[in-house]
Amino acid sequence: MIAKYTYQLLLAFFWCSTSLLSQNLVQNPSFEQYDACPARLGNFESDVTHWSTPTKGSTDYFNGCSTIMGTPENFNGTQLSDFGKGYAGLYLYAPDDYREYVQVPLTQTLEKGKTYQVSFYISLAERSDFAVKDFGVLFSKERLSLDIKKELSKMHRYKVVGNSYNFMEIGYTNFYRDTRDWVLVSSRFEAKGIENYIIIGNFKNNAGTRKFKTKRGAKQGAYYYLDMVALHPVQLSETLVNSKPDVDLVTEDYELDKIHIFKNVLFNFDEFRLLDSAKTDVQKIYNYLDANKSLQIKVDGHTDNIGTKTYNRYLSDRRCSAVAQYLIELGLSEDRISWEGHGGLEPIASNDTEEGRQRNRRVAFVISKKD
Repeated sequence: MIAKYTYQLLLAFFWCSTSLLSQNLVQNPSFEQYDACPARLGNFESDVTHWSTPTKGSTDYFNGCSTIMGTPENFNGTQLSDFGKGYAGLYLYAPDDYREYVQVPLTQTLEKGKTYQVSFYISLAERSDFAVKDFGVLFSKERLSLDIKKELSKMHRYKVVGNSYNFMEIGYTNFYRDTRDWVLVSSRFEAKGIENYIIIGNFKNNAGTRKFKTKRGAKQGAYYYLDMVALHPVQLSETLVNSKPDVDLVTEDYELDKIHIFKNVLFNFDEFRLLDSAKTDVQKIYNYLDANKSLQIKVDGHTDNIGTKTYNRYLSDRRCSAVAQYLIELGLSEDRISWEGHGGLEPIASNDTEEGRQRNRRVAFVISKKD
């Protein structure tokens, strides 16, 4: 076995920098550590360190070290690797209910009653005939290894004696069919205290899957690339335990299709935590959207230019995701909100001063009529 580790310095910088954001509980989150450079399809479990597949579905591993299973070109299209050199590829929808999954042990058992945030990046492969609108995340007490190639349904899971589960489904109507960019998918949940493994995939059969046909005469499946899986505990101050901010229900009027910047949603260097002052601003937006059901919102996150482009993209994604998640927690429907991180590519002030960098660490939004 060849123990080979690529981009160690990059990942060391990445995770040391994000230590302020709390430790990621997912091992080898961007599939950079591998036991063998991928040489054929369906060899994810054998090639990737720490990771496995809970069923017989043949999940794929792509890495720039390979000429056969390399990046960005592969058998299902083209996708750049934004977080190193490797990523996973799996079918979330295919004929005869065929499914593929990824599975990895967490660094520690989750604490019962504590709030966590799970996130990962996805991109739909160009040659996919379908796109799905939901991503399933299953936490289990014990490692799963089932002799099936179909959906990992509740019936199959509960045949395993002594195992326990915590299942969640993340629906992303706005993001499911992006074939160019990596899109951040994230959600929060309360732990049961049994979670030792995380499994990602589609746990429904074809009839129960919410899907969208991307091509005429579609007969194949929905194939997604997956990268940068993260699981972080949410600090108490980030939750709604202390109740919602007291905000006057009288709302402002916002010009549609125009970029607005949150006045108080600014961030300290290397942080994405939403402060109470920021929550007040966000709830004003929520009040406006709640009073105008025909409108939707796009949230854009930005950083200064300190750090690598990859890290700043990640950080800006987390910043606008924090705003989006709070809007959802307040009651905004997920199909009325989308968000995107731009890193430091769109400054509005000079990065040569701390004042300028502070202005660049911002979150903006555009309100528009629903499509």
